[in-house]
Amino acid sequence: MDTDLTPATLSALRKILDAAELENRKMAAATGLSPSQALVLRQIGAHNGITPGAVATALRFGQATITNIVDKLVDAGLVTRARSDNDKRQILVQATPEGLLRLADLPFPLQMRFTRGFGEMARWEQAMMLAALEKLGDLISADDSL
Repeated sequence: MDTDLTPATLSALRKILDAAELENRKMAAATGLSPSQALVLRQIGAHNGITPGAVATALRFGQATITNIVDKLVDAGLVTRARSDNDKRQILVQATPEGLLRLADLPFPLQMRFTRGFGEMARWEQAMMLAALEKLGDLISADDSL
């Protein structure tokens, strides 16, 4: 019996990467947005003025990543930046009418489908998947000086 699981594991990883790539292409073709931009726009659209830091925290993205994405959304006319009325030091981002229209047309992104399915899993299955994905992340991010 063949006990080497490497080929099957690599095949499963390719399936995940292919699904993510297909989702990226579909999202870009349908909306002109990347999946990350769509997630950020959804988060901004769900609030009537939110700080970029709050968006970063909610989505678990880095602050610099959110800044870059918000810059692109501002350039596209989908969000605006404005100082808070309550605290002039604070910058709030808000969806424009065009951004809200684009939100209504957004497909259900891969991350959201995953979140829904993951939430339906038993806690022990979630823990096993998390452990496996953390290990996978470590493996593919490992020092490549082999």
